[in-house]
Amino acid sequence: MNGVTTSPGRARGTGLRPLHTVGVLGLLAAGIGAVCLSRYVPFAHWGGLLSGTSGTHVDDLRLLMARYVYLPRCVVSLLAGAMLGLAGAMLQHVLRNPLADPTTVGVSAGASLSLAVVSLWFPALLAYGREVVALVGGMAALGLVLTVSWRRAFSPVGVILGGLLVTLTAGAATSVLMLFFGESLVSVFVWQTGSLYQSGWSVATQLAVEGVAGVVVVALIVRPMAVLELGDDGARSIGFPPGLIRATALVAAAALTGAVVSAVGVVGFVGLIGPWLARFSGARTLAQRLVWAPAISACLLWLADGCVQMFGQPGAEVPTGVVTALVGAPLLLWMMRYLRDPPPAAPSRDAAVPLADRQRQRVAWGVAGASILVLCTVVAAAFNRELAGWHWGAWDHVASMLPLRAPRIGGAAAAGGMLGIAGVLMQRMTGNPMASPEVLGVSSGASLAMIVLMFALPSAASGMQMGASALGALLATMSVFALALRRTYSAERLILTGIAITTVLGSLVALLMASGDPRMSFLAAWMAGSTYRVQMPAAMLALGLLAAAIALLPFISRPLGILTLGEQAARSVGVAVRRYRLMMLGLTAVTTGAATVIVGPVSFVGLMAPHIARLLGFRHAAMQALMAAFVGSVLLVVADWLGRNLLFPNQVPAGLLVMFVGGPYFLILMWKQNR
Repeated sequence: MNGVTTSPGRARGTGLRPLHTVGVLGLLAAGIGAVCLSRYVPFAHWGGLLSGTSGTHVDDLRLLMARYVYLPRCVVSLLAGAMLGLAGAMLQHVLRNPLADPTTVGVSAGASLSLAVVSLWFPALLAYGREVVALVGGMAALGLVLTVSWRRAFSPVGVILGGLLVTLTAGAATSVLMLFFGESLVSVFVWQTGSLYQSGWSVATQLAVEGVAGVVVVALIVRPMAVLELGDDGARSIGFPPGLIRATALVAAAALTGAVVSAVGVVGFVGLIGPWLARFSGARTLAQRLVWAPAISACLLWLADGCVQMFGQPGAEVPTGVVTALVGAPLLLWMMRYLRDPPPAAPSRDAAVPLADRQRQRVAWGVAGASILVLCTVVAAAFNRELAGWHWGAWDHVASMLPLRAPRIGGAAAAGGMLGIAGVLMQRMTGNPMASPEVLGVSSGASLAMIVLMFALPSAASGMQMGASALGALLATMSVFALALRRTYSAERLILTGIAITTVLGSLVALLMASGDPRMSFLAAWMAGSTYRVQMPAAMLALGLLAAAIALLPFISRPLGILTLGEQAARSVGVAVRRYRLMMLGLTAVTTGAATVIVGPVSFVGLMAPHIARLLGFRHAAMQALMAAFVGSVLLVVADWLGRNLLFPNQVPAGLLVMFVGGPYFLILMWKQNR
């Protein structure tokens, strides 16, 4: 199946059956649920929950809380889990991709963004139902993912990477909206975190109706869907149009997902884990998976929500969606043991351009890049929007404002340059043009280390912050490579491992962000990619690290270029692969960690800068890294300048602007590569 397979023999060898899996998960969830329910109503008085009598020793308020808060929450968790499991099973079947689910293919993010946009500017459309709005957004996101991956026959990595790009872009757009309209989007915060808290039976009733409708639709198309196992040509040969079948199934899956997102928010990985466990437990046919995957997913979400209630404090619980992501991502790593790697692609070759012409082109673009960076720096310092409008300041005015603007400009330039170098290193080491610090979890590791340090030592100096962030980035990078390279080297496996690590670390960050600590106000802005609080010492230290990283490039240029051809080829010409790879991992960690301290976990700079440098003709490793540093610096300096001026006096974090532009850029790039 497009390079992805499971191991049926291993699954049969476990002796599991779907009914046993459901039974074990259901008993665990029911046990935890009983403990939680006993906090409201003692066991001896549970009959009053259904009969309507409160009993003599039970407070009426506690009984009402159990009847209209706790019990509806249990039912909603079961219904939402079942609907996500059914949607995941359908997506995995029609896309022939066992790693597909509503979260990984961008459906949930698209639904959440559409709800935010409609809530702000088109509230009248909500009269048609939030489910319709969420369906449109989810289908639009899924359509983008399928558009950029269909020429590769919906390859697993193409679909998952497209889903990641759509999710990041939709998340950036939602974050921008929340930055300026936060008070009007309180409910969107609930949707995004995946909170299952209830205050009545209305949501449960609504989900039940929508779930039944979804089951009816699936029952009507289950036989045509099963025909897809014969392949598109086989389906056509017996009179079934595969395109129509696939489109109908995708619409049904998106509708189920939209209903859940509109009701309880984004609950990640439940639609991935349930179908996988069903298959692993012995559900071989499509009909079996469509029955057992919803049952397993329902029990999983009930169990996760029960744990949240059991170990959380009332009123300050961790959102259930965060917990499912935290648990689901490690399981994704375990599931990758059953992936079969596709054949490695042939290494790319430079275009047949005379050497002298390429050298002249590189010199011209190098001079142009340096000039553009200087020009952008001057414009960012002198041409800004003020109360009287746009103003090009005189020298005395610029000099008076320079102490405020110089740290931000210098910090943005240093962070962008270091991310550009880190992106080149990652892409050269992995041989994958879609690798970057944020995709492979390096930025998330640096962010987590920075947040932990801020909790432990709020007054830590800039050097200590950069050191801790670099250590977190190094640990994350080494974890990704260690997990991905345990068996055989695979760039695709590395990408999927990085996505899983990013999800795990992102969930840990979300847990810390949900703690209610007053320091979160600063960290929330920092996580969005802000240069608001950059001080001159930190900016100077970052510029020094950028200069040091550039000075090291000539020493690793040759092995960096040879590693692109593969590990075996590098060893055959005498390159000490392990030593140079550790050196490059260390340099990547330091540059990413330092950049993360300055501007937060910025996405897409480490992805865009190497591509732009390559498009400009810089294919030699050291020269590509140098040009990527210029490009990254220009990108972040311009983004910071626009963020300060476009919506003056309000400011948009530079990281959100870059992410908002970078996502569409790479979706277009993926689409062009598929042509």
